Amino acid sequence: MRRRASVQAAFDAVRFGPTRILNLREALPSGAEAARRAEGWLRAKQLERAGEVLVITGRGNSSVGGVPVVRTHILRLLTSLRRRGVVGEFTEHTAGSFVVRLAPLRALFEAPARNREQHQSPPLATPQTLKALSSDTQMALRILATRALESLGMQAPSAGMISAEMERQFALLSRGVPAGADAEGALREAAAAALDEYDASDR
Repeated sequence: MRRRASVQAAFDAVRFGPTRILNLREALPSGAEAARRAEGWLRAKQLERAGEVLVITGRGNSSVGGVPVVRTHILRLLTSLRRRGVVGEFTEHTAGSFVVRLAPLRALFEAPARNREQHQSPPLATPQTLKALSSDTQMALRILATRALESLGMQAPSAGMISAEMERQFALLSRGVPAGADAEGALREAAAAALDEYDASDR
């Protein structure tokens, strides 16, 4: 059994590489901590457009009563993130891991609002917050907001609609920027990547 697990780990390392594997089993976090870590990591990987990633939860063999606490929390999280436009699909890879295909960035803006998840949504940025950003970052968000609204059939969105969409996009994209990163640079890259996705859909 141990040899089989080692062989599987070797294949996974080749398929995903070290940057696309989140191993929650090693740190032995609580279920809530595992979900918090996994959400931040998955959002960051979505900004990177990492495609498919592997989340290792472990089987939960050492959990109280044999209930796989971490696995249960991660399964619930993946279901929630699929509704919120972060996860495209996920499948059981082994009894202790999931393969997750991340959704395109534009899915963040197109995901329908869910009343029961409103408490998990980030607050909108304020106009003052956006004014604190560099002109390049503001312009990137403005172009993306205009393009997103146009994709909904609004060919001449008002200034107010564009500003509101910029605030919403900033709030959604900024959740995936890892701590310590060049936040504005990462935000501009994410906005450019999302714009590319909109453009690609028109080809």
